[in-house]
Amino acid sequence: MTIWTFLAGGVGALTLIAAGTLLLPRQIHVERQAVMATSPATVLSLAASNTGYQKFNPYLTADANLKITAFGPESGVGSGFRFNGKDGKGSQTVAAVTQDAVRYDIDLGAMGKPVQEISAVGAPGGTLVTWRMDMDLGYNPIFRVFGLFMDGMVGKTFEQGLDNLASAA
Repeated sequence: MTIWTFLAGGVGALTLIAAGTLLLPRQIHVERQAVMATSPATVLSLAASNTGYQKFNPYLTADANLKITAFGPESGVGSGFRFNGKDGKGSQTVAAVTQDAVRYDIDLGAMGKPVQEISAVGAPGGTLVTWRMDMDLGYNPIFRVFGLFMDGMVGKTFEQGLDNLASAA
């Protein structure tokens, strides 16, 4: 076996692996729910406000040195904040507020632009709160592999955020 045969085989194997990542899901969805003993209006008021969101921000629980800089109005569409901490930097902006949900546009720079939503609807025992995230991973093979673990990683963060929200509400 010549060195060229060995190199061609290595390049072929790497090509197959890279192409195989395109079979992994491009779209990811992470969702967690909790019932809270509060009203939907209270949850949505906190979720739509810069100050209110910081009362339950799960990343503040995980990173005491997280730097938060608010921008825009205090509450509603256009309000948001920039963040910089151990898990990265970016921004979160309230993109829409409806009678039962607040949607956020997240900008993580090269890491992508997920969309998150916190919805709150009346339920037996209080309010059913759902925190969800959707993200398009594009054609990047590394992001596609990383996407396989997103539910476990981000899901834990959402669970912490729901616990924080229940306490804040």
